[in-house]
Amino acid sequence: MWDTLEVNHEGTNKVKRARKHTLIQEYEMFIMLKGEAIAEVQKRFTHIINHLMSLDKTFEKEELNIKILKCLDKSWKPKLTAISESKDLTSLSMASLFGKFREQELEMNRLNVQEREDKHVRSIALKVVKHKSKQESSDDIDEENLSLLSRKFSKFLKSNRN
Repeated sequence: MWDTLEVNHEGTNKVKRARKHTLIQEYEMFIMLKGEAIAEVQKRFTHIINHLMSLDKTFEKEELNIKILKCLDKSWKPKLTAISESKDLTSLSMASLFGKFREQELEMNRLNVQEREDKHVRSIALKVVKHKSKQESSDDIDEENLSLLSRKFSKFLKSNRN
């Protein structure tokens, strides 16, 4: 009875191996998606790791931490460098590593909001007024009158043709 339940819920050894290989491939190809938040990255990564561990795949802390550092996009480069230089990746837990990234993400979001507000406040449209001499203004008036006269004359010719 126990064997039947085990096969129904966990699958046969062949199914377990296939799932394990699929998850290993997902783990190896894991990257941060464009526009993805750190919490979403952590959720996807943890999901893969937990399933692999349930299939008897073991990981060292350092291996997981290095994988996390390598999967993030280039906007995280400064924080990655700071963490890899200052922290011992063998003793740092995955949760605390993601916690540091969440702190950084919150700070980046705060700065982006502040920057947008500053841009919004600073953007002022100014109207340019050009003072013309009497000669230039009379030339402009003559040009406008000539343009108006030519349009009216064109309309007159069109109406006479009909």
